[in-house]
Amino acid sequence: MNIYFKNIHIINPFENIDGKFNLWLKNGIIAHLGNDDATVDAETDIIEADELTAAPGFTDMHVHLREPGYEYKEDIASGSAAAANGGFTSLVCMPNTEPPIDNVQTVEFIKNKAKDVLPDVFIAGTITKDRAGKHLSPMFELDEYGVVLFTDDGNAVMDSSVMRRAFEYAGTRDLLISQHCEDHSLTEDFTANEGEVSARLGLNGYPSVAEEIILSRDIMLAEYFGNRRYHAQHLSTAGSVELVRKAKARGLNVTAEVTPHHFVLNDEVLEQYDTRHKMNPPLRTQDDIDAIIAGLADGTIDVIATDHAPHALHEKHVEFDRAPYGILGLETALGLSLNELVHTGKLSLNQLIEKFTANPRKIMRLPDISFKVGESANMTILNINQIWTIDRNNFKSKSINSPFNDFRLKGKPVYAINKGKMFKSEL
Repeated sequence: MNIYFKNIHIINPFENIDGKFNLWLKNGIIAHLGNDDATVDAETDIIEADELTAAPGFTDMHVHLREPGYEYKEDIASGSAAAANGGFTSLVCMPNTEPPIDNVQTVEFIKNKAKDVLPDVFIAGTITKDRAGKHLSPMFELDEYGVVLFTDDGNAVMDSSVMRRAFEYAGTRDLLISQHCEDHSLTEDFTANEGEVSARLGLNGYPSVAEEIILSRDIMLAEYFGNRRYHAQHLSTAGSVELVRKAKARGLNVTAEVTPHHFVLNDEVLEQYDTRHKMNPPLRTQDDIDAIIAGLADGTIDVIATDHAPHALHEKHVEFDRAPYGILGLETALGLSLNELVHTGKLSLNQLIEKFTANPRKIMRLPDISFKVGESANMTILNINQIWTIDRNNFKSKSINSPFNDFRLKGKPVYAINKGKMFKSEL
């Protein structure tokens, strides 16, 4: 991999870099970075990069790779290819596999399977054994094997006494506790956001308060037991955004993520009864979308993550109430975010890049990504102005359950670069 990007726009929030530079990557290493021209060798391809932007490799801290146990939906190889196709060079795989990631054997299995893929595959472990919400997982042991956060994602830890023990236990090593915020007693068999649309369509509702109850409880527990590190996953309601905003104003160690589908689509699309619009948490109202975008803009929401949730075709091609929750996200997140946030003026490009790069890595205490000569290149190259149409036939995922097929967008990934490898996006 020998490429010389001439006059490329570089934004690196880790190092406060924002400007036009010449960038030479030789054998995966940064060989030159500056305003002066480099004398490159004959093995190097020269790219006139006036239309391109280089950023630290994007990190997705919420991905379902499905392996082990559900390889017919996705596996580590196909999910990693989808990540690279979408411009991501790092991802965190969720633990709702079979078996769950509540033991070091499964951690080692994933590490071995992921050693040769382009993205760095980080691992989330469970909070409780079997994600059953009763007994804590061996968090200390999992931490020693490199697990970066703990969540029973897909299940909330409903028992407050168990969540208390999780915060107390994790606090002795300052581990990161993360939560899928859902009071399951209020959401049984839900298919949609509880509100005007669900009532009109006759769909079982998920009230916004079900998310907010668990989030509020967790914030209080995290504060009570020593201001522990706490990260809220895929928030979807205006009330949740306000809870996080108030927690941060009190100086609490609380962070949060949202997904592109929760700031692009509202629950009106459910009138199509298309199972690609069925997810957990569900699509909410336009007021919720407006609050999420405001939270992204003012820093209340730290991270954009995908909650990439592949399902097989036969699983989604059923009646709406029988379909599983979840949609694809890795290959559409960057384009949707540029189109809906940057090109509408709601976020600056620098703000968006922080949500995909510096913020998730800081939350998980992963190493900064440096753009210095001699460093291994870990970069996402994007064209923020390129017009393109999402075509699921160009996905690298095993699955196609995306509601965004045929969406026309402005801005897309071009290259993912990491570990001496470079992948040119085929979207």
